[in-house]
Amino acid sequence: MKKFVNDPKDYVAEMLEGLALANPDTLRYVPEYNLIMRADAPQENKVSIVQGSGSGHEPAHVMTVGRGMLDAACPGDVFAAPPADFVYETVKRVASPKGVLLLVNNYTGDRMAFEMAEELSQADGVTVRTLFIDDDVAVQDSTYTVGRRGVAGNFFVMKAVGAAAERGADLDEIYRIGEKVNSLTRTMGMALTACTPPAKGSPLFELPDDAVEMGVGIHGEPGREREKLQPANAMVRELVDAVVEDLPFASGDSVALMANGLGGTPIGELYLVYGLAHKQLADRGIGVWRSYVGEYCTSLDMAGASITMVRLDDEIRELLSEPAEIPIRVF
Repeated sequence: MKKFVNDPKDYVAEMLEGLALANPDTLRYVPEYNLIMRADAPQENKVSIVQGSGSGHEPAHVMTVGRGMLDAACPGDVFAAPPADFVYETVKRVASPKGVLLLVNNYTGDRMAFEMAEELSQADGVTVRTLFIDDDVAVQDSTYTVGRRGVAGNFFVMKAVGAAAERGADLDEIYRIGEKVNSLTRTMGMALTACTPPAKGSPLFELPDDAVEMGVGIHGEPGREREKLQPANAMVRELVDAVVEDLPFASGDSVALMANGLGGTPIGELYLVYGLAHKQLADRGIGVWRSYVGEYCTSLDMAGASITMVRLDDEIRELLSEPAEIPIRVF
């Protein structure tokens, strides 16, 4: 393993410190809770939006803290949920008179940590609601989940609720928007290689050179099946078919289309994936309103990609069009 790592146990802390040092005017780092928060949070006139999960999925979620998206993120160790007290302390620091919305990708450890933090915060008199994100169509249950997993589609939920919060919407309205976007968002991914967690020092699973894991999870969980490597057209078609047929999307729909890299795929390949998916949707009569190509929700250094689609209406278009100021400048 060749990585920029000192002691693996310090990996997350050193990453977060670097993020804060690179953005001194907009971000604040609270090291004892792995907390990255907006420097101007909380604000009395807006709901605070918080998300957190295991590290290793960057830029999700610590690099999406900023105006128009998250107010704070509190990650755990690599591929591990944050402790409940990290989430609780985060809520305390960003609690607004208008309330706090917790966004949680649907993994068992994350659900437990955030639900416990929600109860503790409510006991303190903080108004809190929790929204679970479950856009992955690959499998119903997996190593880490009960129900569908939350993956790259969480970016669209973050963007929509963040925009609504900036407009001054109340907590119930923001929750409604997040629930709506989640219900209209679907994702399917695949791995070309395994990833290597710093503490393990070797690939998380074995994947032969001529094989791919179709429907892989972002922690390396098994997908639908292990298949032979095929030409890009065929692999992208399998991803697109799985997404389109699940909602289902139909001719005449307008969508936002994301080609997300899992950490180790060159940007040129992601644009190739995007182009193939765009044309395959056109063949179905599905129009792409806006494109998103890059790394949004990764799995360390895993080579692979996922396709996310959101069925749009006027409300969602407006919210996705609102400006955002975050470190990675993706929206």
